[in-house]
Amino acid sequence: MDASLHHILVWIDPILIAPYRLTGHSLINFFIGSFCLAMIAVVAGELTLSGAIRFNRRHIDALNEEISRKEALSLHAYAAGNRDGYKALNREANDAWGRHFFNMAAYSAGMLWPIPLALAWMHSRFADIDFLLAWPLNRLLGESVGYPFIFIPVYILCRMIFGRIRRWLPYFSKVQRELDATGRRDPQSSTTERP
Repeated sequence: MDASLHHILVWIDPILIAPYRLTGHSLINFFIGSFCLAMIAVVAGELTLSGAIRFNRRHIDALNEEISRKEALSLHAYAAGNRDGYKALNREANDAWGRHFFNMAAYSAGMLWPIPLALAWMHSRFADIDFLLAWPLNRLLGESVGYPFIFIPVYILCRMIFGRIRRWLPYFSKVQRELDATGRRDPQSSTTERP
């Protein structure tokens, strides 16, 4: 695995390093490059997530249908005064909802796979670089930090930006419409909204 990762990093290095060389100021370059790298990681993760959801659409739809059917049956049982039937059907609906929840949580976790790859590439380039911290952070975290301290907040910022612009991007606007149609507003949320 280590040799494969090394070959991938060597192949992708010229592409990833380009944004780190845009200006003559090294700190500005680092933030620009880290932003671009983080946005690439976000987009790659989102593509993976949407592909997994599309590939498993039939299973997800079956779970949603089971949830709706069991909830409707439990409400009918409750309206008919059948408390035992209501409890049993409600338990089955909750079980189906739990399976759906953990499926969606797994898909959402799957969109994070580019982060270790991005950090591995950054380690190959920036392992020896430390960023001095100003007061009061230097009192809390030490005198300096490495590249992950910068990359992780930049990644979170990119995820937030992407979440805001997703519905206007060509491929992702269609994905967002599909998610909206199933009751989910955002792929980062792990569950569908229950009525």
